[in-house]
Amino acid sequence: MATGQIFSRNTQALFYNYKQLPIQRMLDFDFLCGRETPSVAGIINPGSEGFQKLFFGQEEIAIPVHSMIEAACSAHPTADVFINFASFRSAAASSMSALKQPTIRVVAIIAEGVPESDTKQLIAYARANNKVLIGPATVGGIQAGAFKIGDTAGTIDNIIQCKLYRPGSVGFVSKSGGMSNELYNTIARVTDGIYEGIAIGGDVFPGSTLSDHVLRFNNIPQVKMMVVLGELGGRDEYSLVEALKEGKVHKPVVAWVSGTCARLFKSEVQFGHAGAKSGGELESAQAKNQALREAGAVVPTSYEAFETAIKETFEKLVEEGKIAPVPEVEPPQIPEDLKSAIKSGKVRAPTHIISTISDDRGDEPCYAGVPMSTIIQRGYGVGDVISLLWFKRSLPRYCTQFIEICVMLCADHGPCVSGAHNTIVTARAGKDLVSSLVSGLLTIGPRFGGAIDDAARYFKDACDRGLTPYEFVEGMKKKGIRVPGIGHRIKSRDNRDKRVELLQQYAHTHFPSVKYMGYAVQVEAYTLSKANNLVLNVDGAIGSLFLDLLAGSGMFSKQEIDEIVEIGYLNGLFVLARSIGLIGHTFDQKRLKQPLYRHPWEDVLYTK
Repeated sequence: MATGQIFSRNTQALFYNYKQLPIQRMLDFDFLCGRETPSVAGIINPGSEGFQKLFFGQEEIAIPVHSMIEAACSAHPTADVFINFASFRSAAASSMSALKQPTIRVVAIIAEGVPESDTKQLIAYARANNKVLIGPATVGGIQAGAFKIGDTAGTIDNIIQCKLYRPGSVGFVSKSGGMSNELYNTIARVTDGIYEGIAIGGDVFPGSTLSDHVLRFNNIPQVKMMVVLGELGGRDEYSLVEALKEGKVHKPVVAWVSGTCARLFKSEVQFGHAGAKSGGELESAQAKNQALREAGAVVPTSYEAFETAIKETFEKLVEEGKIAPVPEVEPPQIPEDLKSAIKSGKVRAPTHIISTISDDRGDEPCYAGVPMSTIIQRGYGVGDVISLLWFKRSLPRYCTQFIEICVMLCADHGPCVSGAHNTIVTARAGKDLVSSLVSGLLTIGPRFGGAIDDAARYFKDACDRGLTPYEFVEGMKKKGIRVPGIGHRIKSRDNRDKRVELLQQYAHTHFPSVKYMGYAVQVEAYTLSKANNLVLNVDGAIGSLFLDLLAGSGMFSKQEIDEIVEIGYLNGLFVLARSIGLIGHTFDQKRLKQPLYRHPWEDVLYTK
């Protein structure tokens, strides 16, 4: 066990198992104390590497993240404190690994419930190798104005109130982390404050004892008196009694062992800590207090008198000239986090994203204001979800069913079309699902599947202006523009596209009006007089029928319909649908374990 000071203003730590709040509290304490360097040198998060962004005052800093303890110790050789926030399941193994690192001197184990057999092994190794073990079941420790472990001393407001941003003259050790906060406050009221405070943890076998730290404090010149808060259960306090009797402690010790109320209960009582259970008269709070008093410690008659005893002991040291008044300093203002400042109404900040289609802030996600449970309970389908997320309203069932039909009919069109071909080639190159899917989607455009919006746009403009099919087609010809939605490489007058026929049949049965589809059919009649393959294709059918859906439902204004067409909603329908098929082609190639594709020479015209 170390015999003197274990922390300083230059102490740096490695933090195991990333927790944002305790790390930020450490960094805020550093800034409050005027440290030049952050006390957290690195973070160890098994399975992760990179950086974590945190604040050091107003400056945002990046703290390295390592996946292995050994790598972190090698990268940060000056970091000699290991703060272990692992769960009780892995705390022992990770702590032992840290103790075995030559650069680590102090290990603090925060977790409760670490098996006692594991703790005993850690204690034995630490003592054999002259290392300090704090915990398990500890909040940690603090050296005022220099360094603190994790959540020790709580919030910045509490730290300022307890004057922990600058060193005092009192060394404090306790089993309880919660009571440490209380005593820091008490000591700050009646003395010049804490120099160092340690919570050893409430387990039956603490890694270091009350007497270990009192003996350390005795060797630290800046510590002029010690305050000890023990508790019933165990015999740790008796090692301090022996040290006092043997004259190893030369500075005043004010002590109190809590748990005197245990005698009021008829049966044995287990208090909050695992070790806070009296196993006989010697382990009672009364017996320990009496033993400490007889050994020379200042022990009050009750906890209520503890503060007075501390005050009187401190004032006596001041009168004897052993303690010089500590000059007060004004701590710097810690910048408030934006989130908390907004919550308290101190600042207002603009948002960076606007969303009107979904909200995940409540008990359940909502699509366009409709809770997820309602969507399920009412039996909504994919078409209904699309109507909510794309159109921000619940469309009639015939509309959502039409959307679903479009998705089904456009999901795939065989392996030979450009999108499927790209996906197949990419999948056979060993690429992942997303890469294969995207390679196919990137082919969607004016020549493949992307003509739905253009078909709707041109058909609507011509129909609304009252152009005859002749005027429309010939006008497009003069502009050098192919009529979108007309023409097919395979289908013809005598070999109609079954998908187009199915869509038209559905619309005739369910739509209140098929004005735009009727116009598209008239255009088809004219183009077929020119060539046998200039038929209305699936892009033209979906484009014209979607216009009829939007106009006939009575739920969209003319401006909204124009905007929907302009933005590209209808091509979005094709993208959504075809993604299903492209994913299928990817899985198909993977399942078949197809090799890398190479295009055959005989299918290439090599020419100068």
